[in-house]
Formats: sequence, structure tokens, C-alpha cells
Amino acid sequence: MVVWLGRSAKLGLPRRSIRCYSSTPGPFKVLFFGRDEFSCTVLQQLLLAKDVWREIQVVTQPDTKTGRRGSKLSISPLKSLAEDSNFLVHTIPHERSEFRTWKAPHPFYPDAQPDVPYQPPPDHLLVTASFGRILPNRLLNHFLPSRRLNIHPSLLPMYRGAAPIQHALMDGQQETGVCVIEMTEWKKGIDSGAIWATERMSIPDHAAFPELRDSLAQKGGQLLISVLRDMIAGKDTRRPQSDDPSAPRAPLITAEHSMIDFATMTASRIVGTHRAISHQKPMTTLLKTGRTLQLHNPAVLDTLHPGLELELPLEGTATYHPPSRALIVRCAEDTYLNVPQVRQQDRSLLKAKEWWNGVKPEMRRHEGLEGPVQFMPFAF
Repeated sequence: MVVWLGRSAKLGLPRRSIRCYSSTPGPFKVLFFGRDEFSCTVLQQLLLAKDVWREIQVVTQPDTKTGRRGSKLSISPLKSLAEDSNFLVHTIPHERSEFRTWKAPHPFYPDAQPDVPYQPPPDHLLVTASFGRILPNRLLNHFLPSRRLNIHPSLLPMYRGAAPIQHALMDGQQETGVCVIEMTEWKKGIDSGAIWATERMSIPDHAAFPELRDSLAQKGGQLLISVLRDMIAGKDTRRPQSDDPSAPRAPLITAEHSMIDFATMTASRIVGTHRAISHQKPMTTLLKTGRTLQLHNPAVLDTLHPGLELELPLEGTATYHPPSRALIVRCAEDTYLNVPQVRQQDRSLLKAKEWWNGVKPEMRRHEGLEGPVQFMPFAF
């Protein structure tokens, strides 16, 4: 609806129009931003709730070339899902600088009307779920503040940032959750908006990233639908998010997170990190020869065999243990790691015994044909 607000005709001034909308919308027109399996699960949940939406358009990352010399094309899983569901799919530019001026598709980009203040319609909704980019302010401003939602898989304010699931696993947390939050401008803080709803869940023993990601995405999608139904009913369940400076953060995972320092990392920390990031980056140590060694399927060694402390006198020393068919590595705080498979740089994946049989004298703590191998810290 358009309402004309005119000044007194006696003054001879032009009339101005302002769009006015009902405060309680019907089903939403949704612009959904995402890219990966987490996004796909959230969108699949949303598709089933046909009472909360009447249109969905999807925005995702562009296709990228991967592999040797760009021989493979990596396509966003969300793009494939959206195309299979017959939704319009839009891709953003590769360059971040170009994304700052990217225009949202119709009807989410306002028509240019000089001297007419733009009031975003209350039935236009922006949703992000693991999109991987910060949305520019000019894009956010096409939507009412209460119509900019992000599904974030942590119990905020804990683990604000790009990798909350991974960091919760790395830190050995026993509980996590998912929040639907209001998206704010970047300068106000990442993942710091008001919280519409929260769902808590226990982290199962031995859970790895893919399993926990899928569970949180399922809960996140259901939580989003609940929030949208509240919005349509005219309920505002937002509460300000507390700002806890001591809350752990969740920065982007890098290669450094996979590099083991046995002097500072306990066996449980190494196993937790493996569960968190091994789908991306295997846990890696450094041999005295300068070659890297990936440690596959590590586990905490709970029962120590006699003489192990003498056989492995320092953190980062390792030996082969025939009864367990694994390498045993001494870690920080007198903890020990069991490693059944390894992969040396430029080599194939091997069982621990096969690799141990090929250990060279210069890899050992004291160069020779016997004694433990010595792993070295990485130099940063």
C-alpha cells in the first residue's frame, strides 16, 4: 500500500509518498544465502514448512576450479539442491570487492524512486546459513532489521566466528547448540545480534564434525521454522545477546590447526582436533628429516603397558606397539596417543607396522637402528 503524505497545497510544495505495510506479514518471500551441507539441511527443513514461505530464491558461492591445474569444478551443494527443487539460483562474484556492490535479485532490490524513502516490506526475509561471506550493509538495508536472520551452530556468545562446530569439538565441549539470531552490520560485531531462539544439545561421545554438523543443521532448520511462525503470529521473541569477553571464539580453520605440537597438546586435544577437522585437514606431525607425517584415526591410549614411560622419555617420541598394532606417541601432561595408520609426505596411507618397518635411522631420537622416533615441532 502507498500512502500520500502531502504538504499544504497553499505552500505549493510537491507531495511525497512512503510505502506502508502491515506489521504482521503473511508467508515470507525468502532470499536464502548458503553454500554447504549445513545450508542444504536447513533449506530442506524450510521447504517442508510451506505455511511460512511463498517464494524462495537462493544465493550461493560461484563454481570454483579445484584439483591439479583446475581440472575439477567444485559446485556448491546448495546450488545443486536448489536447482533440483526448481528455485531460482544466483551466484555472487568471485571477488570480495565486487560482492560489496552486488545487487539482490527482484523483488528484494528496491526500485529507484527519487524522493521516496524506501521502507522494506515486512514479508521480505533474508536468511543465511553457513554462507561464508560477510554481507555488505547496502544488502542488509534492503530488509527490516527483524527480517535478517542467521542460523549459527553454537550457544552464543560462545564460538562467534566461522568455525563454531570445529572449535567446540577441539575444546572437548560436552554441550553445544544452535541459535537463530538477527544479523547486524559487521562493525557491530560478528554473530552479535539479538537472539530469536536457542536449542541446546549434548555432543555425543566420539562425534566427528560431519555427524555434529548434520544434527545441528536439522535442529537449526526446525528452529528457524518456529521463529518464522512466531513472526507471522506477531510474536517478537528476541532477546539481546550478552557480550562475554571470556567466551571462546571460532576463527576460520587453517593448516596450522592440523599441525601437532606434542609438547603442548594432550592426547585428548589431538583426538578432539582430529574429530573436528580431519574431513578437511589430517592431523600432521614433522619428522626429523623434514618430511611430514599424517596421523590417521588417532585415539587416546587409556591403558599403559609396562616400561612405556622409560621407552618414550619425551613428548613427541613414538614407538610401535605390536599388541595394539599401532604407533604409541607421548603427548603433553603424560598422556599417550594410539595411531593405527599413517601417511608420510608423498607416500600412500600405510598401517603403522608397515611404516615402522621402513623407519630410517635419522628419524629416531638417537640415530641408529633401534629406539623411538622423534617428532619435531613445526616452526611458525
